[in-house]
Amino acid sequence: MKLLSIETSCDETSFALINVDDTEVTIHAHNILSQVDVHQEYGGVFPSLAKREHARNAVPLLAKTLAEANLRAGETPRILQDVHEQITKLLEREEGLADELLAFLAKNPRPDIDAIAVTHGPGLEPTLWVGINLAKALSAVWQTPVIPVNHMEGHLASLLVDDPEQRATQKLLSFPFPAIALLVSGGHTELVLIKDWGEYTIIGRTVDDAVGEAFDKVARLLGLSYPGGPEVARLAAQARTETTESPFSLPRPMLNSGDLNFSFSGIKTAVRNGIENQRKKTSDGLLSDAHKQGIAREFEDAVVETLVTKAERACSEYGALSFLLAGGVAANRHLVSSLQVNNELPPVSVAPLLLTGDNALMIAVAGWLRANYDPSLILTNPSPIQAIGNLSLEERRITK
Repeated sequence: MKLLSIETSCDETSFALINVDDTEVTIHAHNILSQVDVHQEYGGVFPSLAKREHARNAVPLLAKTLAEANLRAGETPRILQDVHEQITKLLEREEGLADELLAFLAKNPRPDIDAIAVTHGPGLEPTLWVGINLAKALSAVWQTPVIPVNHMEGHLASLLVDDPEQRATQKLLSFPFPAIALLVSGGHTELVLIKDWGEYTIIGRTVDDAVGEAFDKVARLLGLSYPGGPEVARLAAQARTETTESPFSLPRPMLNSGDLNFSFSGIKTAVRNGIENQRKKTSDGLLSDAHKQGIAREFEDAVVETLVTKAERACSEYGALSFLLAGGVAANRHLVSSLQVNNELPPVSVAPLLLTGDNALMIAVAGWLRANYDPSLILTNPSPIQAIGNLSLEERRITK
C-alpha cells in the first residue's frame, strides 16, 4: 500500500510517502520542517502563528516530497471548475494556500499512491485543519481516499520502523502482545494497554500537566531557552558527570497513589518554591550554574523514577510481554537508559530518535495499520473528517 501522509498537529509541518506491506516498508520520501525558531520568542507554540506557517510551508514541502519519491501514476489531472471551487472553499482560511496548491496541481502529475493519511487529532485544532483540508483538496483532484489518523497511534506506529533514514526496503519490526506503552510528550503522559493494533485501553494518564510540559515549565524557571526539555536534560547530564547535587530534594509525585495515574503540576511548584528559597540565600538573588545543573538533575531523577515505577506496576498487573516507549520525551536519554536496564520490565522497545517528535512517517505507518485493522476508515468521501483537539487513543470517531 502506497501512502502519502500529512502531519500538522502542532509546530512541525511534515510529509512522507511510503510503500508498506505486511512485513516490509520502503520509505520513498520523508520531510519535516520545524517551527521552533519561529515560536522561540513566545516560549511556546503560538497556535495562530503555527497555522500560518503550516499554510506557508505546505505546498513547497509537498512538492519536495513528491519529487524525492518520484512515483508518477499518469498525466497531470485536469481540474474541473467544481473541484476548483471546492478547493478554494476548503482552503479559504489559509491565506494564499488555495492558489499555490492549484498552481502546483495544474503542473504536476498525480503520484502513484493508494491513499492519503492525515492527522486529525489530538493536537491544536487550527493547525490540524490545515493538514485535513489539504488532504481533502488533494483527494478531490486525485480521486484518492483519505485515512484519518490518531496522532498518538502514530507515535505507537513509529516503533515499527527500524531505520527512518534508510530509503531501501526494510523489515517492519514487531513485538508480542499484550504490550504496555508509555506515551510521553508535551501534551500527553499515558500508559496504554495494547492487546493488538487498534485495541487500546488507557490504564494511566496525567491528571494535570504532561511530563513534557513539566520539563518546559521547569526550564523557564531555570531561565533556559525554548524548547526547554532538551536543555533540562543537558544540564542534568552535566550534573551526573560532575556529581553535582541539587540544593534541595523533590517529591516523587503520586508514586504511592495506588493507581497508574501521574501528576506533574506539584513537582513544578516544588521546583519554583525551591528556587525562590535558594535565591534568598544568595547575595545577588541568582542561581549559580552548579545549582541549575543540580536542580535539573533532581527534577529529571524525580520524573524518571515516577515514570519507571508506574511502568513496572503496569507491566506486572497486565502481564505485558513487551514494553514500548514513544513520544517527544522518548528522546530523553536518562529515561531510556533507566527503562532499558530495569530487570522488572519485559523487553523494551524505544521509538527511533528521529521519530520521537511529530512527523509524517509515523502517520503513514499508522494509516497503513488502520487500513488493515479497520478498512471502514479508508474514506473515499473525506468530508466528515474533523479536527478533534482532544481525541483519545481509545476513540475511532472522525467527527465531533
